[in-house]
Amino acid sequence: MQADKIITALADPGWCVVPDFLSATETAALRSECLAAHASGAFHAAGVGKGVAEVRTEIRGDQVLWIDETVAGPATRAIQEKLEGLRCAVNQSLYLGLFDVELHFAAYPPGSGYRRHLDRFQSDDRRTLTVIVYLNENWMAADGGQLRFWPEEQAEPIEIAPTGGTLVTFLADRFWHEVAPAHRQRLSLTGWFRRR
Repeated sequence: MQADKIITALADPGWCVVPDFLSATETAALRSECLAAHASGAFHAAGVGKGVAEVRTEIRGDQVLWIDETVAGPATRAIQEKLEGLRCAVNQSLYLGLFDVELHFAAYPPGSGYRRHLDRFQSDDRRTLTVIVYLNENWMAADGGQLRFWPEEQAEPIEIAPTGGTLVTFLADRFWHEVAPAHRQRLSLTGWFRRR
């Protein structure tokens, strides 16, 4: 079962990559909703920092759409249910006290990326577990856009291809990561399981 493998990996080493977390059909449906919202102009430039985020394109160049009930179509609601099941399973086994999930679609235009960072704010420790689900179709190594991920502070980064249907999850306060510039549009559903 996927949840068991994820829980084991989160216990140690604290991160995992799950190819085919979503089926090709699920991924295509979610990608379609993401692209439709993007085409409608619903996305906005992503910012950095907490509260009133500052747009700093030299740090991150993606556009985002935060998910709530007004923008969630059937495919988005289905992934929310799947992630809710994962939240409950992780809580039952690892006692992380995860209360909810905040999610957004992220679209990186060609040439944009996101410099090395941690996912937890210094002044707010609610973000506990990062979840990223990639929505890209037929992604090739030459397309770039890899998630560069440092499993240890002094280690060389590993590179994770943003292949459609893949889930990446990790403890938000422990692992530095960045998004390498892509040569085509790069899509994901990204979010955080949070504590109260």
